Amino acid sequence: MSQHFEDDDQFTQWNIGVWKRIVAHTRPYRRELFGLGALGMVVAAAEVAFPYLTGRMVDTALATQNANAAADGAAPGSLTPLFILYGIAILVFATCVAIFIRLAGRVATGVAYDLRTKSFSRLQELEFQYYDTRPVGWLVSRVTSDCQKLSSLIPWFALDLCWGTCVMIGIISMMFWLSWQLAIAVLIIVPPLVLVSLYFQRKLLGSSRLMRRTNSQLTADFNECLTGVRTTKILTREEASLAEFQQDSATMYRWSLRNALQSAVYLPMVILLGSVGVGLSLWRGGLLTLDDNAGFTLGTLIAFMQYATLFHLPIEELSRWFTMIQSAQAAAERVQGLIDTEPKIRDSASVEAATAAHAAAVAAGASTVCRAMDGMSAHIEQVEFRNVTFWYKEGEPVLRDFSLTVRAGQTVALVGATGSGKSTIVSLLARFYEPQEGEILIDGIEYRNRSLHWLQSNLGVVLQTPHLFSGTIRENIRYGRLSATDEQIIEAARLVNAHEFIVEHDKGYDTEVGEGGARLSTGQRQLISLARAVLADPQIFIMDEATSSVDTETESKIQKAVDTVLKDRMAFVIAHRLSTIRSADLILVIDQGRLVEQGDHHELLRLRGTYYRLYTRQFAHDRATRLLAGTPTSATGAAGPEAAAAAPALAE
Repeated sequence: MSQHFEDDDQFTQWNIGVWKRIVAHTRPYRRELFGLGALGMVVAAAEVAFPYLTGRMVDTALATQNANAAADGAAPGSLTPLFILYGIAILVFATCVAIFIRLAGRVATGVAYDLRTKSFSRLQELEFQYYDTRPVGWLVSRVTSDCQKLSSLIPWFALDLCWGTCVMIGIISMMFWLSWQLAIAVLIIVPPLVLVSLYFQRKLLGSSRLMRRTNSQLTADFNECLTGVRTTKILTREEASLAEFQQDSATMYRWSLRNALQSAVYLPMVILLGSVGVGLSLWRGGLLTLDDNAGFTLGTLIAFMQYATLFHLPIEELSRWFTMIQSAQAAAERVQGLIDTEPKIRDSASVEAATAAHAAAVAAGASTVCRAMDGMSAHIEQVEFRNVTFWYKEGEPVLRDFSLTVRAGQTVALVGATGSGKSTIVSLLARFYEPQEGEILIDGIEYRNRSLHWLQSNLGVVLQTPHLFSGTIRENIRYGRLSATDEQIIEAARLVNAHEFIVEHDKGYDTEVGEGGARLSTGQRQLISLARAVLADPQIFIMDEATSSVDTETESKIQKAVDTVLKDRMAFVIAHRLSTIRSADLILVIDQGRLVEQGDHHELLRLRGTYYRLYTRQFAHDRATRLLAGTPTSATGAAGPEAAAAAPALAE
């Protein structure tokens, strides 16, 4: 499906502020850029010298010819010094070109690395809400193609800017020195050139921004098509998906074509205007050469014509860079916009200062640390939600005036209909989001006054759909604690009943899981995800419907592992199958963002309220399913030991 999302780019005209921020990323490469500028000036000086030396050679050769033809000819000048100077200029020119190719490559590579590193680092810091409205492919295009476009542009543009400016200054000076009349004839093209450039600036900027924006959406759609290819094939939507993709591609084609046509028209117009200046100077210079009283030699005319042609070259080159800068403006806006995005969920200045002081005290071996960090590494004894209200979209709260107190060792189960607010509660606890109203306290301290890293490093989260990274089983489990030994990894796997299926693979813990864990079953991925969480040894466990996507046998294994893992830990369990949370210390029934019932399993059944209706409905459904499958039932009429155990509770 084609994705539509809100773009961050709000600029409608050339924005010099963005480019100042982009150029700031080149500070670590100041020496290389200074070298590029200096080399550009040297190359410009050599290029300005070539026409003058050529003219001198022509005049000297003509003078020699005339002297040889005259009976009493004067001694002509020698061409040897001019040849030597010309050779030196060529050698300097070639050497400078070889050096600035290396310097420009170093700057381009370094800036690309820095931009990508800063962009990726910022993506790691941003809150979940940032990703809720931005497709993955859209973000990938910023870190890849946009960064590449800018990094390859900056060093060469800096070089050509120094070179082109110096060449034009040198050429204008030499033209006025040789003949001010001809110089004015050449410079007459400047005013119309400025007008043409201003016109095309607006056109190129608009089309390039739309082109880059469409490219980002195309990347996002492409990413979604690949990740959902199985669903596409199952529903036989290949042709429909292709049609949608072709529609986005056609939009990209239209904007790219428009941008290319604008560039194709702009550059020839610059060349045309430059040719007009050259033609005027040639016409006027020819007349001056024929006038013996003007003192305008053939060598001077040749030198001037070369200057007139060379004057057109830096203008054409800078114009080309101008079009590229217009195109890159959109990329600059996107990359710098990402880097400048401030996380909405981050440590306050006081918490950062306290964290730094704590780290310094620990490094110094101090026996006490600052009071602001007191208890930060202590065991968590209590978590309290106090009148918490939260919304994703203002005016549409998904959690209303929610209060709860949980102590260490307690397991709290959250049940309710889809969209009732269960996942929101644990997301707020993990500080993936923050409440708009109310407080969440950890051991009596508002959790925004604690370190975000400290809080999340004390959490173990197992999601309904576990995500594994490309690599081995061992690497995925170690992701929970990078310093863990192989023995600790195996122990964590044993604890969650994952060791048996792991060693059944030929390579055991070194088995490749594939992208997203595609080579393993859902249950196996879930057990590895659980082992990863256990290895981190968190104080608070969050289980978000961890058994809802697995078969009954795997569910039983996971449930036994969970019971072992949650012992003596604070736990929040979101349950789809209510039979898995009967032993929870506290069950919360959430309905439309409000807490409507709470108590243990037996207390809630006796209330015969919402929980009772949910449980009995699911109990009846499971019983009917087993009967239809031909599973033997017990005397109670229930199917299997789980149902038999549930029947007495219903009878109470």
